[in-house]
Amino acid sequence: MKTYAYGYPRLGRGREFKKIIESFWNGKISKRELKKGLGKLEEEIIYTYSKNVDLFPVGEFTYYDNMLDTAVMLGVYNCPEVNFYFDLCRGKSALDMTKWFNTNYHYLVPEIKSSKFKVSWNKPLKSYKKFKKGTPYFIGPFTFLKLSKCYKKNSEKILLKLAGKYTELISRFNRVHIDEPAFCMELSKKEIQSIKKCYKILEKSGTDIYLFTYYDSVDFLDELLKLDVKAIGLDFVHGEENIKLIKKYGWDRKKILITGLVDGRNVWRTDIKKAVSTIKTLKKYADEIFISNAGPLWHLPITIKSEKLPAKLGVKLAFAEERLYELNLIAKTLNDETKKAAQWCKGINSSFGKNETVRRKIKNLKKNDFKRIVPFSIRKKIHKKLLNLPLFPTTTIGSFPQTDDVRKMRALYNRKEISSPEYKKFIRNKIKELVRLQEDIGLDVLVHGEFERTDMVEFFAKKLSGIATTKNGWIISYGTRGYRPPIFYGDISRPKPMTVDEIAFAQSQTKKIVKGMLTGPVTMIAWSYIREDIPTNEVAYQLSLCIQEEIKDYEKKGIKIVQIDEPAFREKAPIKKRHWKKYFDWAVKSFRLSISKAKPETQIHSHMCYSEFHTIIKQIMEMDFDVISIEAARSHGDIINAFENVKFNRQIGLGVWDIHSPAIAEVPKIKKIVRRALAILAKENFWINPDCGLKTRKWEETIPSLKNLIKATKSLREIYSK
Repeated sequence: MKTYAYGYPRLGRGREFKKIIESFWNGKISKRELKKGLGKLEEEIIYTYSKNVDLFPVGEFTYYDNMLDTAVMLGVYNCPEVNFYFDLCRGKSALDMTKWFNTNYHYLVPEIKSSKFKVSWNKPLKSYKKFKKGTPYFIGPFTFLKLSKCYKKNSEKILLKLAGKYTELISRFNRVHIDEPAFCMELSKKEIQSIKKCYKILEKSGTDIYLFTYYDSVDFLDELLKLDVKAIGLDFVHGEENIKLIKKYGWDRKKILITGLVDGRNVWRTDIKKAVSTIKTLKKYADEIFISNAGPLWHLPITIKSEKLPAKLGVKLAFAEERLYELNLIAKTLNDETKKAAQWCKGINSSFGKNETVRRKIKNLKKNDFKRIVPFSIRKKIHKKLLNLPLFPTTTIGSFPQTDDVRKMRALYNRKEISSPEYKKFIRNKIKELVRLQEDIGLDVLVHGEFERTDMVEFFAKKLSGIATTKNGWIISYGTRGYRPPIFYGDISRPKPMTVDEIAFAQSQTKKIVKGMLTGPVTMIAWSYIREDIPTNEVAYQLSLCIQEEIKDYEKKGIKIVQIDEPAFREKAPIKKRHWKKYFDWAVKSFRLSISKAKPETQIHSHMCYSEFHTIIKQIMEMDFDVISIEAARSHGDIINAFENVKFNRQIGLGVWDIHSPAIAEVPKIKKIVRRALAILAKENFWINPDCGLKTRKWEETIPSLKNLIKATKSLREIYSK
């Protein structure tokens, strides 16, 4: 039985991808060196595939994002050389960015302004010629269109024209790998009919199509089986309904069934016996079966080999490289070679990290524990009098640039080359300098800068019991931006205050208000690998109680504003809306549990990233925050349309500066976004802030942009105060 793997991480064992590209951006290496370095990295991935599995894609490697690559291939954008390409990623022409399905990977959103396409680049062809192996990789036409901005949304006419160009692209090959994860969405009958017409056109290529869907089940499997494709890859980990559908509709025995059996999104080792049992069940329906991963592997770190984790935890984990090993274990077990599989799975059912006190607290939660006693209408009046903020209060989202000296001192501290008092003194000096800077610039509500924090999730994970962190477990969030997801293995508790010392120190340095900064339970879960032995809502409530305790300690130190970041609130929602009710029930309740014991005098903020907010306004309102900030700069304020048809009486800050780009925020653009928003929102409820945290920016970008933000705000105050 053949093995097929795809989506191997491009980051590199030593994060070479990040280092090479950022060296080019900083002018340290040439275009030639950029291409040479990334070419070598792609070679290493192909070599890893070749030595571990029978089949794999080629041409999936990207310099930034495969959705952008597809748009360039189809002539949506003209990129004669690499600088034009990167300008679309992070320059003045930067595309909108949003989450890839319900993952923490961000993709660039192409904007399709016409139905005229042209094949301007056959990206996989070069890699195919170079390696002379592998199956050329493409994002499918339906998924590409579904996830793009389209001048006539989901138009069948555009899709069929697109299919014609795809036929040109794929006709150069005997077989191709086509990713269509959008097939797992809840699609209309019209969309399904369009898909059938689209793939009817692709038949003309004469190319064998290996079609992959993942992240969920395919509702229209009976129709999918009618497409003229050679093989279909299905997710049997996160798409459990797929087996039921195969039992219901059967399988086309002329088609290869590619079974996604090892998890591409979580790190717990595969139960090899269970995987083998699934294949034996499927053998009743399909004559030819391949063993594969359930979703791309770039959601996982490269390998666990370099990690030093608790022994009881290490024997339960598998990263990308180990997933390839598991594919072979499944194949060998099917051939009655069971010894290695038994050894591999020896510790998967063991458990540790149990905390009865925490479990009792969760069990004893009552309805009143999930709501603030004083309603928003009264809190708003209290805050207006207590905080005394001007029209259009200005603030930032939390973090400020983490420069080389910050990273160096953190590394020295982690290696125990400097003492705790030395490191604490350094951080306090950074906070002190930043408070002065924010005062000089003229911001109204200040932050402490988060210099002590590596990452908004990892930092808190290290402060909590029941969670492990890795040394080299990096994955990509967007572009070259990487992070290390923590691993939840046990019950979660807060041994001591996590951030109070730094926030309280910052507040002691100024008469202005300093926000306390926390990461919310949903985001902690979404950006981590969580345990699967208890319901997710219980994990969320455990985190919420820790946040609740932290807020109490803030209040004791006189902190008047607390921001609980929930950028993953929308992204974590299931792909299929029919599952939303269950998710949003615990997601909303977890936020409310976090703030339920806060004093009415404490103003609660939340922050969210790029999302389709128009679909979740009701759920957002149920969170019962006082102020929300939202990324909006790349969409030039379009996101405000989500609030147009609802009575949104909370305060809101729309991001007016795209912090994902090095471009300095311009006063006219800031004012344009604000004016558009004020056509819908009450001026008394409007805050002005950047899109997100400033950790990845440089000071020479940050300071001028913030000065322009203040300049624009002062001008707007003069206009709207009349």
